Amino acid sequence: MNDTVTKPKTRTKTKVERPRLHKVILINDDYTPREFVTMVLKAEFRMTEDQAYKVMITAHKLGACVVAVFTKDVAETKATRATDAGRAKGYPLLFTTEPEE
Repeated sequence: MNDTVTKPKTRTKTKVERPRLHKVILINDDYTPREFVTMVLKAEFRMTEDQAYKVMITAHKLGACVVAVFTKDVAETKATRATDAGRAKGYPLLFTTEPEE
C-alpha cells in the first residue's frame, strides 16, 4: 500500500490596482490673451485649434475647465509646464490638478 499524501497547489494571485487619475484644470484669468492660452493648450496637451479654443472659451465662461485626465505624475508635469509657459511670458496663466472622483 502506498500512503502518499498529496497537497493541492495553491496559487496566490496578486491584484494590481490601476493608478488613480487626476484632472488637469485650466483656471480662467482676465489678463492672459486667448491666443496664448490656445497656443499653450495645443503645445502641451496636443489639442487641435478647435479643441483648444473650446476649452479656453469654456474656462472663460465658467471660470475653470477640465483640460484632460492623466495619471498623477503626468497631470502634475503637464500642469506645471503649462503654467510655467505663461509665467515665462509674464501672464498669470494657471493650471491645477485634482484627483478624479
